[in-house]
Amino acid sequence: MGDDGGVQFHDLGLDDRLLKAIAKLGWANPTLIQEKAIPLALEGKDLLIKAKTGSGKTAAYALPLLQKILQSKSSSTGEPVIRGLVIVPTKELSSQATKNLKELSASCSGLVRVLDVCNCGTAANVRTALTERPDIVVGTPSRMVGQIAAVEKEVLKYGLEVLVMDEADLLFSFGYEENIKTLLSLLPPIYQSFLLSATLSDDVKSLKKLVLHNSVTLRTREAEDEGPTSSRLTQFHIKCSRDDKFLLIYTLLKLGLVKGKTLLFVNEIEGCYRLKLFLEQFSIRACVLNSELPHNSRCHTVEEFNRGIYDYVVATDEVGVANGAGGREGSGKGRKRKRDREYGVCRGVDFQGVENVVNFDFPPTPESYIHRVGRTARGVDCGTALSLISQEEEAGLAAVEDRLSSEGGESSSSVIKPYRFKMSEIEGFRYRITDALRAVTKASIREARLKEIRVEAINSERLKSHFEDNPRDLQVLRHDQVLQPKRVQPHLKHIPSYLSELRTH
Repeated sequence: MGDDGGVQFHDLGLDDRLLKAIAKLGWANPTLIQEKAIPLALEGKDLLIKAKTGSGKTAAYALPLLQKILQSKSSSTGEPVIRGLVIVPTKELSSQATKNLKELSASCSGLVRVLDVCNCGTAANVRTALTERPDIVVGTPSRMVGQIAAVEKEVLKYGLEVLVMDEADLLFSFGYEENIKTLLSLLPPIYQSFLLSATLSDDVKSLKKLVLHNSVTLRTREAEDEGPTSSRLTQFHIKCSRDDKFLLIYTLLKLGLVKGKTLLFVNEIEGCYRLKLFLEQFSIRACVLNSELPHNSRCHTVEEFNRGIYDYVVATDEVGVANGAGGREGSGKGRKRKRDREYGVCRGVDFQGVENVVNFDFPPTPESYIHRVGRTARGVDCGTALSLISQEEEAGLAAVEDRLSSEGGESSSSVIKPYRFKMSEIEGFRYRITDALRAVTKASIREARLKEIRVEAINSERLKSHFEDNPRDLQVLRHDQVLQPKRVQPHLKHIPSYLSELRTH
């Protein structure tokens, strides 16, 4: 988690059981944000932490939370109570936070029980678990309010000690404002609060007024250096036509100009399948992540990507869903598909070892750009972000450059550099691209989309039941299967020798 030398975890006053779990995880030293936050949290301070993904912010709040629970339980002989509440904006983050809390409490002999209200089976299962008063409850505001109201509105009034709001700048923008206010009305008058955010937006300032009292704000140098102006992140753009994006992505991947684990972002679900089907024409296999897919499958895809099973993930960054405007999307002939409004992968999800982020569609806001490219160049790793810019997207690029230059103190032209690429040198590939795109029709996209949902719904059920007892069997579940095998043209798999010479130029 940190560099060798300097402050160590045992210098922070943590419980021996927590130190044992930290040792099992192989963490050598605390990160800078952990070094600063943990002692203040243990003193009982409310904290506002500005921290980027990869800076160790989860442990910065999880360790003090767990320590406080262990101390309270050692001196209490009464009935069990909910002592910690961890609020996150998406189901993916709820799963991740729960996993982290369980790992850090693994050496506590079962003393700390954690409940994920977003991913705990049926509503009846969640209600039963809540009546047993787990020590920590994790989830999105809407799930928490709904489940707690169904059990007992007073469930949090007695015993709650710590409130955590992670990725706080997304909570209001995801449409949770009323849920949060309702939730806060169910809390006791006194509790310790941690607010963690990538930016100090107006929404965060509003939340700060609601939940923090005499708080300490931490904006460490490490947190600032995790942003898109970090020296570890190299940023490029290529200006091109919409059709040329397919020519470029084929060339970049097939000639190995983009190497390693790569996230390819698009803005809409249909574009997600169009790009996947296009890549399949050249035997380039990729997984998809979007709000229509079941949560279990999405989490498993991320886990397998982190293990190195897949190199490419095509992910949507659906602004409409994030802002609560989604829910259901038309899909031809009057059919509607349910979209998960609590979906989110461009922010907070623990993608590991990402070497490249490619914006096939340029994000609609500077904030979205910052969150997307934050999937790479995490911690001490380096990474590359490449954006393909059509004429319609040039204004968006200018807005991002202005934002980054104002934050990093650089000229706008030096932040996202043009990628030196001569389109004339890849014209020989154009006929292959045209041939492949003919096979990616609206009908084939619709068919692939339905097939993927059916397959992943089956996978999700298998993940939930059988594979809990047979974890090794997870290896047989793949999320990058070819969706349209009849339309894949074998001759496109290989590059002719006279064209492959381009890669040496």
